[in-house]
Amino acid sequence: MAASATPLPTLTTKELTSDQEVRWCPGCGDYSILAQMRKALTTVGVPREKLAFVSGIGCSSRFPYYMNTYGFHTIHGRAPTFATGLRLANPDLQVWVVTGDGDGLSIGGNHLIHALRRNVDIKVLLFNNEIYGLTKGQYSPASRVGTSSKTSPGGSFETPVRPLSLALAAEATFVARTIDVDVQHMVATFQKAAAHKGSAFVEIYQNCKIFNDGVFEYATDKSVKAENVLYLEHGKPMLFGKDRSKGIRMSGLKPEVVTVGKDCGLDDILTHDEAAEDPTLAYLLSRFAHDETPNVANPFPEPVGVYRSVRKPTYEEQLEARITEAAAKKGKGKIEDLFKAEDVWTVAE
Repeated sequence: MAASATPLPTLTTKELTSDQEVRWCPGCGDYSILAQMRKALTTVGVPREKLAFVSGIGCSSRFPYYMNTYGFHTIHGRAPTFATGLRLANPDLQVWVVTGDGDGLSIGGNHLIHALRRNVDIKVLLFNNEIYGLTKGQYSPASRVGTSSKTSPGGSFETPVRPLSLALAAEATFVARTIDVDVQHMVATFQKAAAHKGSAFVEIYQNCKIFNDGVFEYATDKSVKAENVLYLEHGKPMLFGKDRSKGIRMSGLKPEVVTVGKDCGLDDILTHDEAAEDPTLAYLLSRFAHDETPNVANPFPEPVGVYRSVRKPTYEEQLEARITEAAAKKGKGKIEDLFKAEDVWTVAE
């Protein structure tokens, strides 16, 4: 008789809620993200003592206070680095990084890139509201051209960072986007990130009610959302629009928006493959941006969902293999031997 599987530990959202008063502005998208994260973690089968949240600085970075798990509120932009050390020293932990577009893409940009390229088994949530909220409304690395803020009264003229393009270029093995008001999609995306072995990067469109209200209205307003958002589904054609008659087709090396039945047949529409080893198509999708130019012909929708999910050796797996290999050749070393090695000398008094 086959042994029955060990049941996964279960949690409730109440058990994941700390006793700290939540201090975000009324109407902030962070509330929804917090609630959906608690829901997602009730299903992933990880006990509370095996969960840790690490944050940097910013509105989003208050997140660990509100989770009844281990948590670390660290310094500006360094959350991925703290998380890397935490994960390596405690391989049984599931480690989540919470950061914002200012914290993660400006001062922390370099730390983020290298955590992703190493494929450290951590989950990064980037709250993107395209503004610095905690410091009262300066434009951020993700602010789009023309953003008027306290530090760009004439409108930002800098080219913004596209977080998903950055993550894909850094070879992240799991890359996804979701939206703060799309609660079911957000829960499902967090669950997929939790199940991924390796670095997972999730961009969340998060509304800042005070300093950048409505910046993602094109993707949240029900009257226009279907025309502006493409939901990626693995193995299915890339269709969007109210009647799902529009799709993405390749014309040579360039993608284009076409109408099924008018410009082409369904077989001509690209099929989404999140498991594709080559990230080129995922990168092309990450370049789709909402265009507010009036009367633009065939505008691209912005894709949400999982862009890429591939399995590669994690940093931890490779490091452990290297340690095992060295120990097999030279035996287990002692820290005392390291300190007394030939390259150590005594400074004369």
